[in-house]
Amino acid sequence: MTGVLATMFAVAFGAATLLPLQSEIVFTAFQIQAAVPLWALLLVASVGNTLGSVLNYALGWQIPRFRDKRWFPVTEAQLDKAQSWFTKYGKWSLLLSWAPLGDAITVAAGVMRTPLIVFVLLVGFAKTARYVVLAAAVVGGGELLS
Repeated sequence: MTGVLATMFAVAFGAATLLPLQSEIVFTAFQIQAAVPLWALLLVASVGNTLGSVLNYALGWQIPRFRDKRWFPVTEAQLDKAQSWFTKYGKWSLLLSWAPLGDAITVAAGVMRTPLIVFVLLVGFAKTARYVVLAAAVVGGGELLS
């Protein structure tokens, strides 16, 4: 049981970063296996995925220190575009942190110094809602509440 939850946490955490991982596949497989209670799987996946986004936020917070370095992988134009986009859509764009471009949004939130509590609440809600919808789709919705 703890191995399943540890694996789910690690994959969910990694998937929220720039690593090419898919936590949905692992989540669904573990849900179908029913090796752990669904509530535990939801909790661990949500916390892991949210904390992975907090790592992105922390990296974004540090970007201004490195933006003038030649080795920095993001151009000034790309950074300006991301900041402009985040300024336009603001903190509510964090509700899309579960989507394919969500990693970039969470990094931009760090660059733009979004308050950490606001970040965690919005990202945590979005990540948890995504796993709840996924779990409901797997079981057809009926078993999710039982």
